[in-house]
Amino acid sequence: MKLKLKIWRQPSSEARGRLESYIVEANEHMSFLEMMDVLNEQLIAEKKEPVAFEHDCREGICGTCNMVINGRPHGPQRGTTTCQLHMRHFNDGDVITVEPWRAKAFPVIKDLVVDRSGFDRIIQAGGYISVNTGQAPDGNSIPIEKDTASEAFDAATCIGCGACVAACPNGSAMLFTSAKVAHLGKLPQGKVEHVARVKNMVDQMDEEGFGNCSNTGACEVECPKEISIENIAMLNRSYMASIFGANK
Repeated sequence: MKLKLKIWRQPSSEARGRLESYIVEANEHMSFLEMMDVLNEQLIAEKKEPVAFEHDCREGICGTCNMVINGRPHGPQRGTTTCQLHMRHFNDGDVITVEPWRAKAFPVIKDLVVDRSGFDRIIQAGGYISVNTGQAPDGNSIPIEKDTASEAFDAATCIGCGACVAACPNGSAMLFTSAKVAHLGKLPQGKVEHVARVKNMVDQMDEEGFGNCSNTGACEVECPKEISIENIAMLNRSYMASIFGANK
């Protein structure tokens, strides 16, 4: 299939960016990133600057393949990362617009690469679990209800890609932060510092420049791991508890 790509090109964070058009030949069995590889090989052969974009595992795990494709983070396929999106979801002759995450807290480094280190600092603000669980058999000896364990596991599937921020009109990181809080706070080992952890992570989130939750639910829709916004409600309750000095 022949495609017309409109890709955001920006040499550096200080430079002005623009959309540039390219024609590329792809087949339906390629992933979106493989199609981008073909484009870059074409550009290199023409002695032009290749498009900078992030990638690592290409298995939907690492969360680095952050692209807004035709206005949607990670593209049109719900519950799918960019690297797992395949070209069979597009048609011959399609025009595809590819942009970086658009958020104040995610400044563009180059082309489609953005600085997501704010997420790292939010996690660091949460600190560590201080409860000693010993070896695996000791940890497994603590009884945890199946529903609680499942909720914690679902929250832990967050890969920190930032699609929630890119989808939110306010550039909020509430879904990401709540997922990180929930996967620790729902388990007994994480409850000891839960209230302090919530306050520290939310304060850091605000300091990084992320916006407030817009309540539109766009974050849940575009999240490739389909993290539930119920975690945001839990985060809000826990944050209020931290403000008013509650223990739970």
